[in-house]
Amino acid sequence: MHIELLPSELVTDIFLALPTISSVIAFSSTCHHFRQVFTSSKRLLILSQAAENEFGPTQDIIQMVTHNASQPAHLRRTVPLSFALIRSIVKVGRVATKWEAVYPSKKWKSDFENRRSISDDERLRLRRALYRLWLFSRAFHDGTTLRWMRSIPTLQHERTLLLRNFNSVELAEMLDVHNMLRDTISNNICPSNGTVNRKFQKRFPNSNHQLIFNTHLNFPPPSSFVQDGAYHCSEVAASKWHNKYVPTANHEPGAEGWGDDILHYYVIEDMLKLDPEQLMFLKENAPFKRQVEDYIRSQGDWFDNNGETFVQTLQQVIQDRGQEMDELKDAIEDGELGVALEERVV
Repeated sequence: MHIELLPSELVTDIFLALPTISSVIAFSSTCHHFRQVFTSSKRLLILSQAAENEFGPTQDIIQMVTHNASQPAHLRRTVPLSFALIRSIVKVGRVATKWEAVYPSKKWKSDFENRRSISDDERLRLRRALYRLWLFSRAFHDGTTLRWMRSIPTLQHERTLLLRNFNSVELAEMLDVHNMLRDTISNNICPSNGTVNRKFQKRFPNSNHQLIFNTHLNFPPPSSFVQDGAYHCSEVAASKWHNKYVPTANHEPGAEGWGDDILHYYVIEDMLKLDPEQLMFLKENAPFKRQVEDYIRSQGDWFDNNGETFVQTLQQVIQDRGQEMDELKDAIEDGELGVALEERVV
């Protein structure tokens, strides 16, 4: 049978089975008949199913993109499908896809001989956990929540209500993804003095250059080696000359360090308030410390010295269920819980 003669119902079923939105668009361009089916009243249904197949679970994306201060974050919201909603779903899903590529290098960072690609089921678990962390960040990490307010019982209760929507296995997945975000900040976005020194020695083992680290607290005065607003330019990160560890007359690699031990810990706690999209933006477009500092300043005065609250809230929920936080962490480390599970040989 010629493809132009295929029943519209069958063509619709084919559309609904396609794995990505790009494959839907390509399939709709095959012939006039397929294009007519795609542009019919089924178009919204076809696109929403393609978004689910590629970026799902989209319900968790919807909970995040439709959240606002008018209702508690833990309440499930039902909204009608629209093209604007699908565009929002695709935008969030594409960010999650980038984190899928990052996860293996962070999960098996030291155990690199066992590093592997993650399966489709593991990708779905990663996206689901990422969307839920994103909702937590959007709901509880904003300029309305100052440091002194974090221990207010009513706010603590609101945070726990959101996490209580998820079972312990799903919470372990969220913590696993949270660990990936933490490692990305600690090593790629805001490296410690020790990390900078280690990477410098690895790249230049025979160099006699002595690194000079900043003695300022969190955010030192503006320096001159990066122009204001440079983090907005993706060409900076794409250039081979952006290497932060190369010493030049105008650039001291030691200035890229964010402190040691306690100071660096609090920097990471502050940065974990950023959502996955913001962190990916900094990872891709802000190779220098000054660029990250400019971005942080743009968030407002509330951001500094005001750490994230997810781990604290998670610990409370886990303890309320009669479980131990350390056991949960160990299970994730051993591959018994989390996104990527270790295969057990029977």
